[in-house]
Amino acid sequence: MSEVREYYSRKEEHGDVFISEDVLEMIAGAAALEVEGVTALAGGSMSEQLLGRKKFSKGISILWESDEITIDISIQIKYGSIIPEVARKVQDTVIANVEATTGLHVAAVNVRVGGVTFVRDEE
Repeated sequence: MSEVREYYSRKEEHGDVFISEDVLEMIAGAAALEVEGVTALAGGSMSEQLLGRKKFSKGISILWESDEITIDISIQIKYGSIIPEVARKVQDTVIANVEATTGLHVAAVNVRVGGVTFVRDEE
């Protein structure tokens, strides 16, 4: 049975460390945006989309089960990108960054492609 938490905890030698769910979402979002072919995170509120605000946690949800987390992330990709390749790179990058930064174990990263961005060639 999964639980909804606002903070994830790790037991350390000198006490517990609590990591905000928002922090995990931001780390995952920033990692996904590093991947070539990813143009944006999909989702978020309509006002964020219309105003063009960058929010590293939009389109991301975290599920905590036992001692593992599962990350669901929605992205937009550049037209012409090979979706399975970009999705695999997103999974690898998000897992590596979240685990290295937090020490938490990532069980899975589920990638949803929520849109395609058409990039004009600059003359």
